[in-house]
Amino acid sequence: MRTPVVAFCLSLLLAGVAPAADSLNVRLIGRWDSLPDYMSFGVAAQGSYAYVADNGGGLRVISVADPAHPTEVGHCDIPGAHADGVAVVGDLVYVTDGDSGLLVISVTDPAHPSRVGRCATPAYAREVVVVGDHAFVAHDSGLSVVSVTDPAHPSEVGRYDTRYGAFGVAVAGDYAYVTNSEGLWVVSISDPTQPTWVGRYIKSCAGVAVQDNYAYVAAGIAGLRVVSVTDPANPVEVGCLVDSNNSAIRLTVSGGYVYVVRGIGPSADGLRVISVADPANPVVVGYHYLGRSCVALSGNYVCLCNSYSFVILQFYGGGVEEMPSVEVRTPSVGPTVVHGVLNLAVDSRQNAAYRAELLDVSGRRVMELHGGANDVSDLAPGVYFIHEVQSQALAVARVIVAR
Repeated sequence: MRTPVVAFCLSLLLAGVAPAADSLNVRLIGRWDSLPDYMSFGVAAQGSYAYVADNGGGLRVISVADPAHPTEVGHCDIPGAHADGVAVVGDLVYVTDGDSGLLVISVTDPAHPSRVGRCATPAYAREVVVVGDHAFVAHDSGLSVVSVTDPAHPSEVGRYDTRYGAFGVAVAGDYAYVTNSEGLWVVSISDPTQPTWVGRYIKSCAGVAVQDNYAYVAAGIAGLRVVSVTDPANPVEVGCLVDSNNSAIRLTVSGGYVYVVRGIGPSADGLRVISVADPANPVVVGYHYLGRSCVALSGNYVCLCNSYSFVILQFYGGGVEEMPSVEVRTPSVGPTVVHGVLNLAVDSRQNAAYRAELLDVSGRRVMELHGGANDVSDLAPGVYFIHEVQSQALAVARVIVAR
C-alpha cells in the first residue's frame, strides 16, 4: 500500500514579507517600453539576446548585451499573429503561433530574423520545448512531438492527446510533463514516435518546470505546487505555497529558486522568487511588482514582460544551500539557507565581546545572537538579517530560515 503524503501549504503572507513594499531582494536593471502588443506570452534568452513571443507583434529580438539598456534589434512577423511560446537553440528560434502551429525562425542575423520552416499542429499551439532533434509542443489537443532534424521541414512524428488539451510542457530525461485543467500529465518519450502516459498529478495546472526529480507547477489560484516525480508513475505533491492575492501562471527554475509570474492582464502583480532549498517548505525570498505573463533567465538576470515593456530584473538575495549546521561568516553579504541552527563563526579569542541580533525584514529584532550555534528552529520560515551590534551597518548578512 502506498503511504499517503500530506503536504503543508505556506502562505505568501509570511511574517517577514512586507506586503506594502514594491520589491524585496530584486532590483530593476533596465527596460524597453516599446513592445507592440500589450500581452507577451513567451520569452527565451540565449547569449546577448532575448526573444519575445509578442502575440500579435510576432517575434521580437532584444539585445541584452547592456542589461541596463535593452534594445530591440530585429523582429519577424508571423502568419497567425498569435505568438505564444518560444524556445531558442543555437541560431534557431521556435515559436508557437496558435492555429498556425510551430514556426522555425533563423536568427543567424539577429537584425533580420526569417522564417525557415513550419509544422502544422492538430490544434491551437501554446508552448514549446526543444531537446535534441525534437520539439515538444503543447496545444489544445495535447502534446505533439516534432522532428526538427531538418529545420526547413519540421514534421510531427508522435502525439499524445490529453483531455482538455495542454497549456504548458517541460522535458527532463525520458519524460515530458504536460499541464492542463486536469493536472500534470507525465508522458514517456523514450520512443518519441509513441509518447505514452505513465502518471498524473490531479490539480488544475498552468506553467511547469522540472529540476532534480521535482516538478514545479504554477497552479493558478492554488499557487506554486512542488511535485516529486522520483516515481514518474506516481507523482506526489510534497510542498506548496499559496498566494491569496493572485494566480501563479508561468515560472522557471534554476539553482534552488523558482521564479514565478503571477497573473495575466491588469490584475497581475509581479514576480515572486521562491527558495525551494527545502522542497517541502518553499519560502518567498524576493519579489518585484513588475512582471506579468512570461519569465526567463539570462545569466544573473531575470527577463520578463510587463504590458508593453520588456524588463530586466536582478535577484540579489541568492545564496547557497547548506547542511543543517552551517557556518555564516558575518561580514558575508550573501544569504545562507539554515535549517534549525544558525552558526556564527566568531573567533572568541579575538572578539570576546561579540554581540549580534537577528532582524526580520521590517527591522524588528526577533532574537539575540552569540558566537557559535544559535537555535532558530522556532522562527517562522522567511528572510532575516544578522546585525552586528558593533557595526554601523543595518545588516551585515542575510539568511533564509527554512524548515
